[in-house]
Amino acid sequence: MSKANVLLLGASGLIGRFVTDDLRARGFRVIGLARSLSPAQKMSPLDIELPILFLDAAALTHLLNEHAADVVVNCLGVLQDGAGSDTNAVHRDFVARLLEAIGDSGRAIRLVHVSIPGTAEADRTAFATTKREAERVIAASGIVHAILRPGFVVAPSAYGGSALLRALAAFPIDLPDKEMATPFRPVAVEDIAATIAWLAARDIDDASVKAVSWDLMQSEPVTMAGVIKQFRVAFGTAGWPHVAMPSFALELGGKLGDVANYLGWMPPMRSTAITELRRGVSGDPSAWIAATGIAPKTLTDAIGRHPATIQDKWFARLFLVKALIIGSLVAFWVVSGFIALFVSYRAAAGILTAHNFPSALVDPITIGTSLMDMSIGGLIALRRTSAFGLVAGIIASLGYMVGSAILAPDLWIEPLGALVKTGPAIVLMLVALMMLDNR
Repeated sequence: MSKANVLLLGASGLIGRFVTDDLRARGFRVIGLARSLSPAQKMSPLDIELPILFLDAAALTHLLNEHAADVVVNCLGVLQDGAGSDTNAVHRDFVARLLEAIGDSGRAIRLVHVSIPGTAEADRTAFATTKREAERVIAASGIVHAILRPGFVVAPSAYGGSALLRALAAFPIDLPDKEMATPFRPVAVEDIAATIAWLAARDIDDASVKAVSWDLMQSEPVTMAGVIKQFRVAFGTAGWPHVAMPSFALELGGKLGDVANYLGWMPPMRSTAITELRRGVSGDPSAWIAATGIAPKTLTDAIGRHPATIQDKWFARLFLVKALIIGSLVAFWVVSGFIALFVSYRAAAGILTAHNFPSALVDPITIGTSLMDMSIGGLIALRRTSAFGLVAGIIASLGYMVGSAILAPDLWIEPLGALVKTGPAIVLMLVALMMLDNR
């Protein structure tokens, strides 16, 4: 019997990327689709960039037939509404079109839908309610389906919340005691992939798996503190003293994360993430274990019994610092431009006058460079233009340094050393540029 053709939606994400590669290693033909793929993720001609969320039902039907899909795995999801993210559009509206397309395709297709654990009664966010609405639409569709509700996913890669917990483990900082005590059952991403492979190998007419909903998580209950503790064992920081952050700091982090979210960034610390974190992760994996025979990996096995590598440690330590670097560079450029234009304009213009610049050029140059500085800060603040802003900042800084060396060399030896300090700022922008990748 030939193996099923799998169409995986969301092949750039934490679960989607791992499952795509895992199923291929098992011999399945997997078409991995994503709205965007990093260059490192385009390792196969079967990895395809496509604006999936903008496809109507007819286009989705064509896609299913074009690739002769036997199994569709939907890993698409967004945490929170914001720039380019709409929970209703991704979780509910798209799923409705996908179900219509499966029905219209004329093919016997199994839908494997990755959802979230928990109950509808505990849903408090648009993320959770739209995920739950998608489950109801799928259940009512009559399509052969499996709804998978993984717990906290532990994977070799780290995005979002997974990266945040690693970062906390690398520092002597805990979340507030109440959050640390929340239930937080993990699942190894390998177990998710094994489950999807098991489903993909089932006959479409197998009545036992025509419509199932499973919680995928380890059997033993654990708290968030337990998860972080296991990461600390791997990082070698378990013996450090730890300080719990105050609740207001967590709330403030969520608010700042929401601001960053509307600028196009996807920080793990957002109001939705905090609400979901406080709900915790719980469920009953017994039906999943009984049906598939999969023995869930323990937390120790999922994280790994070997010490963290230097790559792991650097990533964990720098993950939270990334936001600080970007924020400080935005403030550096915007505030310096603002001060020169509105607070110390005469002093800024006086530097040019003192170095014999033509009077007709003093005001245009002072105003122009101030506006340029603030514009660079604005470009860095927006995720879509951040790389361009950082490159512009590096070029502008080099221009200031070279121009001053030629036209006003005495500025290099002024007591506060403003131009000397531009060098480290350039290095920091280079660091930020190298840390922009999310996938």
